[in-house]
Amino acid sequence: MAPPLGNDVHTIRPEHRHTRRSVLAGLAAFGALGAAGCTRVASASGKNGGDLLERLRALGVVRLGIAGEIPFGYIDKNGELTGEAPELAKAVFKRLGVDRVQPVPTEFGSLIPGLKSQQFDVVAAGMYVTPDRCEQVIFADPDYQMPDAFIVRKGNPLGLRTYADALRAHAKVATGTGYAQIQHAVEAGYRESDLVIVPDQVAGLNAVESGRVDLFAATAVTARLVARDSAKAESTRPFVALVDGEPKVDGGAFAFRPTETRLRDAFNTELHKLRRSGELYRIVRPFGFTKAEMTTLTAKELCGR
Repeated sequence: MAPPLGNDVHTIRPEHRHTRRSVLAGLAAFGALGAAGCTRVASASGKNGGDLLERLRALGVVRLGIAGEIPFGYIDKNGELTGEAPELAKAVFKRLGVDRVQPVPTEFGSLIPGLKSQQFDVVAAGMYVTPDRCEQVIFADPDYQMPDAFIVRKGNPLGLRTYADALRAHAKVATGTGYAQIQHAVEAGYRESDLVIVPDQVAGLNAVESGRVDLFAATAVTARLVARDSAKAESTRPFVALVDGEPKVDGGAFAFRPTETRLRDAFNTELHKLRRSGELYRIVRPFGFTKAEMTTLTAKELCGR
């Protein structure tokens, strides 16, 4: 049983395990390359939906904002960019006449500010489409839908299967910076100040394994993959969180600057073709996605307008 919930905001610094060191080293290397190797694309005026697509075609490269989160977008052990979103971006942008993608690593909470300040051209990080985010960026239609899951200690000694379970058990809950699971936990009755906010899923796994928290809340596919090889932790079965008392199915998508509607619409056209042909599923399947995570949700539905 966790100690009673307090009023302080908790932030845990991750332990420097080999897995996290490798990820961060790759991100740093690609970040330096991005700074040195690509000229910033000027902002479009927004007239006629923007002209970024034409500029990207001329340059032959598109810069992708990623957050180092497995399986959505990360640098692998060989120093290569991969993940569900980057691999899908490669396929879509090739069809749009842009042959190369270049990663620009940042923290998840910096993705939208980085996009708006032109540090990169597109967010390719499996970002959930939410009404708040829709006020700041425009989204393509979701390329996946996703329930939540927890990472808990082996055997799940507290029987934590939903946020309501966690609240009843006075469980100490961790989740990631900027994660939608913050809202899901708050909707269940937690105060945001009660939550332990960690930088990423590796830090979340470390926190559970060490006993500093009782659970780490994440997307089902993230929890499944991160806990897969742990001797001390496991993932729970996926579940749908409640928001405003109703089941909330989240969907992740690529994000664009609001001026670039032509690029977003062209991206959507190719995305829908890949979905209809089954190629989208073939691209994301190696990253732990199943047919249950495929979706026909639209950005308009998830933005609430």
